[in-house]
Amino acid sequence: MRFAAFGAGVLASLVIAAVAFDPSVGWAERTAVPQSGGGLIALAATVGDSRQQVTVIEPNTHVLCVYHVELATGEVTLKSVRNIHWDLQMMEFNGTSPLPGEVRSILERQ
Repeated sequence: MRFAAFGAGVLASLVIAAVAFDPSVGWAERTAVPQSGGGLIALAATVGDSRQQVTVIEPNTHVLCVYHVELATGEVTLKSVRNIHWDLQMMEFNGTSPLPGEVRSILERQ
C-alpha cells in the first residue's frame, strides 16, 4: 500500500514537473489563454497559507485535473480528475434567474 501511494505521488510529481517545464503550457500568472501549439494548460493559485492548487487542462481531450501542493514539503496530491466534455455542452446549470434562456427570449421579443 505504501508503494502504491509513493508511486502515485511520484507520478503526480512527474506530471507537475512535465507541465512546469513544457514551453507550450500557459501559466495563470502569464496567461489563461491556451497557446496555439495545443499542449497542456496549467493554472496555479495559492490556497490558504501553506498550499498551492495546480489545475491542469488537456484541451484536446477536455480533461481537467486538480492537484494540491504542500508548500512546506512539496508533497503533491491529486484531488480530482474530470472529463468536462459534457459539462461544456450545457447551456445553464445551477444558475439563478434570469437564466441565459430567459434573457434570450426577452431579447428576441424586443
